[in-house]
Amino acid sequence: MPNKVLIKGGTVLSLDRAVGNLVGADVLIEDGVITEVGPSLRARGAEIVDAADTIVMPGFVDAHRHVWRSSLRDAGDHTADDVYAATLAGLLQALEAGITTVVDWCDVSGDASHLEAALTAHAESGLRTVVLPSPDGTTRTGETPLAFASPDVVESELDHVAAAWARARTTGRRIHAHAGTVAAAGGEVAELGRRGLLGPDVTLCHCARLSDADCDAIARSSTAVALTPTSDMAGGVGPPPMQQLLGRGIRPGLGVGEEHLAPRDIFAQMRAVISVQHAMLFDRKLAGKGGIPNLLGTRDVIRYATVDGARVAGLADITGSLSPGKRADVLVLRADRPNIAPVNDPIGAVVWGMDTSNIDWVFVGGARLVERGRLTADVARARALVIAADRVVGAAAGLPAGAGAHQP
Repeated sequence: MPNKVLIKGGTVLSLDRAVGNLVGADVLIEDGVITEVGPSLRARGAEIVDAADTIVMPGFVDAHRHVWRSSLRDAGDHTADDVYAATLAGLLQALEAGITTVVDWCDVSGDASHLEAALTAHAESGLRTVVLPSPDGTTRTGETPLAFASPDVVESELDHVAAAWARARTTGRRIHAHAGTVAAAGGEVAELGRRGLLGPDVTLCHCARLSDADCDAIARSSTAVALTPTSDMAGGVGPPPMQQLLGRGIRPGLGVGEEHLAPRDIFAQMRAVISVQHAMLFDRKLAGKGGIPNLLGTRDVIRYATVDGARVAGLADITGSLSPGKRADVLVLRADRPNIAPVNDPIGAVVWGMDTSNIDWVFVGGARLVERGRLTADVARARALVIAADRVVGAAAGLPAGAGAHQP
């Protein structure tokens, strides 16, 4: 990889208010770090990436995803090799969708070898990842940071949750917990707030069924929220509580969640949260109600997918914006495709119009992992491994030949 890469002549959405958004601008990457953003940059010896007719922005942050379920789902028995294959394939799927950071809730059952296999796939994928091992604990050391996968926040388990969080905080790990996912939810998060357990080192995931008191507790404590709107709605958990969050100034990150239930890209998650909020307000208006809040805007939503996602993941100082000094996690999107012509508003084009077909280049830490729309990884190997794992797991589950673990 060249030490210098100059992404030249694109419409730059930096998502950094100090840098701004620039038309016909350049992004200079040196040794994997963004060093400069602006027009007409010069860099002797840099590799030039022609970004004419593109939108250049930070890579998407997937703030909550169960990666190993990308192909294995929950069917049958699986070996460590199966977990490796499914995790690698899932991460490459994310990368191909313009996602440069993934928070992986690795809730795979089995012995320590299963987790080690998943971590090996993470290291080989090239993505920026945070892994939540479940059960917690691993002997592995390396560059992949580990966070704490909490027991679910449900009324009957709050003492267990409190004890688990206390242990996690002695290790310095960020805490991630499923909350607001069951029909009886409402009040558990508020109770954790009363116990002084919430805080900016906690990320609550899903949050579809929270009471107003729960949301008040989240806002007061600066607790982070990760929404997985498409899989939650498809799986019957419920729609994202957009107005409850917006009314309290809570800015969520976005994630795919369960890959087998819904689209595997962040474009879909952005459209889901903005559509849900707009639909709810239009319903209020049609019902003749007053005091209708403002519509959620695309400028907020694109930040949910990048800057806010990085904060929710605990990586705000590393990624999420095209800021000098941050790691070069960069997404280059084709803006000359019919699906978004003409581009009058670049941010609106990304949020409302684009999809994975617009992805041209993806850099993670300055490394080119997608080049001219194609993964640079050994896709044939990853595909062969995951097909083999699918057949073995499907046979163990008693599924028909060729059905594999893709059966519901």
